Amino acid sequence: MAELRHSSSIGNRVTASPRKRDDVTASSSPLVPDSAPNVDDDDDDYRGRYPRDRFRSFCSSHLQPLFPFFFPDESRSHPHKLKISLFLLVVLILSLVVLISSVVHRLNAPYLCKKDGITLQCPPVKEPSSLWENPYSSTTSWKPCAERREELKSDILPENATNGYIFIHAEGGLNQQRIAICNAVAVAKIMNATLILPVLKQDQIWKDQTKLEDIFDVDHFINYLKDDVQIVRDIPEWFTDKAELFSSIRRTVKNIPKYASAEFYIDNVLPRVKEKKIMSLKPFVDRLGYDNVPPEINKLRCRVNYHALKFLPEIEQMADQLVSRMRNRTGSSNPFMALHLRFEKGMVGLSFCDFVGTRSEKDLMAAYRKKEWPRRFKDGSHLWALALQKRKEGRCPLEPGEVAVLLRAMGYPKETQIYVASGQVYGGQNRMAPLRNMFPNLVTKEELATKPELDGFRKHVTSLAALDFLVCLKSDVFVMTHGGNFAKLIIGHRRYMGHRLKSIKPDKGLMSKSLGDPYMGWASFVEDAVITHQTRTGLPEETFPNYDLWENPLTNCMCKA
Repeated sequence: MAELRHSSSIGNRVTASPRKRDDVTASSSPLVPDSAPNVDDDDDDYRGRYPRDRFRSFCSSHLQPLFPFFFPDESRSHPHKLKISLFLLVVLILSLVVLISSVVHRLNAPYLCKKDGITLQCPPVKEPSSLWENPYSSTTSWKPCAERREELKSDILPENATNGYIFIHAEGGLNQQRIAICNAVAVAKIMNATLILPVLKQDQIWKDQTKLEDIFDVDHFINYLKDDVQIVRDIPEWFTDKAELFSSIRRTVKNIPKYASAEFYIDNVLPRVKEKKIMSLKPFVDRLGYDNVPPEINKLRCRVNYHALKFLPEIEQMADQLVSRMRNRTGSSNPFMALHLRFEKGMVGLSFCDFVGTRSEKDLMAAYRKKEWPRRFKDGSHLWALALQKRKEGRCPLEPGEVAVLLRAMGYPKETQIYVASGQVYGGQNRMAPLRNMFPNLVTKEELATKPELDGFRKHVTSLAALDFLVCLKSDVFVMTHGGNFAKLIIGHRRYMGHRLKSIKPDKGLMSKSLGDPYMGWASFVEDAVITHQTRTGLPEETFPNYDLWENPLTNCMCKA
């Protein structure tokens, strides 16, 4: 019996080793009992058992030194290792939390371009580039938020408790007047004063006697802002000497610096308004800053510009007809481009840039500049060097031919429908010929509308400018050729409406460099033009100190969608 038990134990040890068991067959070894398990039957069991053994071996050799608390015997024998492993585990968990939150934040971050020196860096998108639209993600990231909120209670003082009345002349053209009106509302809010409806001052260039109610819906303007600022249509009846308000220096605040802060108005202007009860602010062009006023004041300026200042219904309706005719010029619905061509004689003269032309044309322009701007002209000897420097820096208006070359390089075909918003182009048809040859489908409002349709708007020059403004605002692509209030307001308004609409701001420095290089080929110019202007299309862009609210309203007037 002892020998049998000894033989059985040897047999059990043999069958516990697969390798030895395979070497010894059941028929040749009397030590193997009849009940020994069949290798084929238990093959799955053995396959599953040994990976677990390897895993245990890996854990004991690699993880046990780092995390001994998972191994009770080790943690009891080495307590200092337990503390180190706990610390490492905490660091690992915190790193994972930071990584996950960073990924989530990046996925949920709005589309926003950032300045890198003079270069604008924008988030990459998977969408194919389009001639007519910005990336879809750029328009789903931000939404307008300067509109009136009905649930907010009014905090304005009643008329009999106001700090006083302020009055302004809105000078310049239509768009400069628009900015002045927005600023006047903001200043009235800063001082808790009542605003007398601004008067549109006759401009020396426009020679226009338009009143505010000839262009804008005054009832809507006053009603929309009733919870922000008190606005009255006329000077109060108790103030009898109205002429004094227009002419007397005792009733005028004249020492307001450009881009003044809110504190300046409170410390220097408000005391005089309280003392005199009615004061005129003159001059009032650019007399309120951007980054030195409270954010809610900038939001109020946006509310005035984008919501309260609406053109008269007849102007809106005529503009809608012009837009509809532009979209259906080919017999079917087609996108169209609006081109703001700043190449009038006054703009060319004021720029003091040199342009291609005959000797007689240059002599006539020199005489015109000497007459209109004698202090800047002097004897004219310095103008050539000044013109070269300004062109190199990209500060000269683009000529019609330069615009044509740029648009073609960016990929716009010859068939593109283009609405031209412009005054009388300097040089006439000869100057326009290169643009018209490359893009023959150029039209103006005079060609889209009949003479009787436009006659009702001709009595006010600013009414015609308002039509151009609205058509450019509603176009699929807007292209500016030089700075100015018109282009700034259009680009800013299209951004506020949604960044989907392209608003192309040409890099005039690139144009000067490329067109002045006799060795640059067309393919190289096309590549430079496309790459450079990928981010100059009115995309969401972070603001910077002293930014222009009218061109980029994102920070104070838009919210994350």
